[in-house]
Amino acid sequence: MSHPIFTPYTLGEIKLQNKIIMAPLTRCRAINGNQPNALMATYYGQRASAGLIIAEGTSPSPNGLGYTNIPGLYNKKQMEGWKQTTQAVHEKGGKIFLQMMHTGRIAHSDNLPEDGKVIGPSAIAQPGSISTYENGKQPYPVPEALTHEGVKYTIQEYVNSAKLAIEAGFDGVEIHSAHGYLPNQFINTASNQRTDEYGGTIENRCRFVLEIAQKMIAAIGANQTGIRISPYSYADTNETEENINQSYIYVADQLDKLNIAYIHLSHMGEADERKFALWKEIRKHYSGTLILCGDFTLETAKKSLDENQADLIAFGRDFIANPDLVERFQNGYPLAERNREGWYGNGGEGYTNYSRYSLNMN
Repeated sequence: MSHPIFTPYTLGEIKLQNKIIMAPLTRCRAINGNQPNALMATYYGQRASAGLIIAEGTSPSPNGLGYTNIPGLYNKKQMEGWKQTTQAVHEKGGKIFLQMMHTGRIAHSDNLPEDGKVIGPSAIAQPGSISTYENGKQPYPVPEALTHEGVKYTIQEYVNSAKLAIEAGFDGVEIHSAHGYLPNQFINTASNQRTDEYGGTIENRCRFVLEIAQKMIAAIGANQTGIRISPYSYADTNETEENINQSYIYVADQLDKLNIAYIHLSHMGEADERKFALWKEIRKHYSGTLILCGDFTLETAKKSLDENQADLIAFGRDFIANPDLVERFQNGYPLAERNREGWYGNGGEGYTNYSRYSLNMN
């Protein structure tokens, strides 16, 4: 008997063909001016049997292109480029959201276009270093602290990008508020020391992402707006347990009131029982669709669904080498091995050249 993970699921107003989600994976193939291209369309089209694809982190602003060769979506040319991807997925019966990722202070001026700048909630540098186009690894710079007007402008950039995403044919948009990117930078006290209504209290530090969600919902609809969060990730190492728990329970309560399409909980880094305890608490506070992501196998995914820990399960890296991951799961076929050497690059090698499983392969 087929497990419910392979059965359809209704997310808002769209019907997913199964409960297996393709997580957003940065692949750095937007090699010409951060422009989405035909190679990317081929990649996503190959993986259209996922219940829902959440396409890779895409900047809503020239200021958010902090990494090399990540795509943008803030102008008409980029929108037209993304149409190739949505068409490729829809032609094969798939559904696709776009993850909106503004890198904020996790950036370097060497990676940004001429009209871009490294920004953050406060003038506090991200620890560590980042790869750049021309100068190799460089320390993270001190970002320019957003003015009050700058905060409002940045929020509107998200909204404008969401409208372009719908115009490009995406079924919805995911706000990336995880892993230390701009909304997460506002939530954390280590990166946000503002004294206006976007800093200080939990309500104020969460205001930035919640205003993005509110305005995006007003622009494109709650059914087409999701969010990703990652409490207790590596971005939270300087936060207290009390602050993390209270902040994300507050966010979950507010998102529940907004009737957002889904919350996508991401697990990266070391296993932490505090993290998983908070996930269970968020499940109590948020009544909508919950997606869990983080090194799931098919068996652990089934267990999580059986125990009602989540409604949908996202798989990341296994989708890279297995474009037919759903079919392999359904038929008990072995998975192709992950090969990190091909994860990032300029062409199809390690990207679109993975084979579907054949009984003749062994």
